[in-house]
Amino acid sequence: MNLDNQKLLKQKIKKRDEIIVLPGVFDALSAKIAQHVGFKAMFQTGYGSAASLLGLPDFGFLNAGENIDNARRIIRAVDVPVIVDVDTGYGNPLTVWKVVNDLIAYGGSGIFLEDQVWPKRCGHMRGKEVIAADEYIQKLRAALAASANKEFTIVARTDARAPLGLDEAIERGKMYHKEGADVVFVEAPQSEDELREIPKKINAPLLANMIENGITPTFSAEELKSMGYSMVVFPLSGLYASAFAMKTILSDLKNNGTTRNSRNIMLDFNEFNELVELSRFMQMDEKYQI
Repeated sequence: MNLDNQKLLKQKIKKRDEIIVLPGVFDALSAKIAQHVGFKAMFQTGYGSAASLLGLPDFGFLNAGENIDNARRIIRAVDVPVIVDVDTGYGNPLTVWKVVNDLIAYGGSGIFLEDQVWPKRCGHMRGKEVIAADEYIQKLRAALAASANKEFTIVARTDARAPLGLDEAIERGKMYHKEGADVVFVEAPQSEDELREIPKKINAPLLANMIENGITPTFSAEELKSMGYSMVVFPLSGLYASAFAMKTILSDLKNNGTTRNSRNIMLDFNEFNELVELSRFMQMDEKYQI
């Protein structure tokens, strides 16, 4: 991980004069692709990690060890900042403290930490519950203590909109920023009006979450910037696209016994080898031949 890139990300967040777009990645390959196409930072999605590692929904099945180990592989695969979804922190303030320390040791650049009751669920699913704000603040303080004097970004996420209403979610966002969170993330506003209301009420760097066909209406990065957001994550676009492509190609193979008709949505052998930098390792191999 390039520490200069990590420092630059933190500076951009503080300035709030541009919007930072984070693609969601779920394994080392998806992270490699995101870097290859030019993204300067990315987000490890818990939803995508649960799907890719376990084949299960984002419903509290993914544990801390599985998620952090996946983060370690993703972080090592790229040279740009990776912010990791650590759900609720997997326990109490001490577990949050350990998770943050582990991620810093691996070269992670930040976390999303949410105030849901564990086991949590995707923020756009029904049936969510949140813990008391005071209880969450203790977790947030532990994360801040673990990352003190580091160029590490803490995104404080509240899921209070669904169970307690937008006003409570906004009040929690204010509290979390006052405690020291770098970015505030009010999850799952239910309309354009609500999306616009949040920046009017919370004076902090704000993050918007754009999930295709989720609860929140989707807007472009520039549209969200004009509303007052300084960061946006598209956490599932790559996951959904790759699942669609694989389903399409495997269906073609099953039905026709060939992938000839699906070549236009596939990389070929040489293109894929370029993506994973085969030539670099071939040169290294030749260098060390006797």
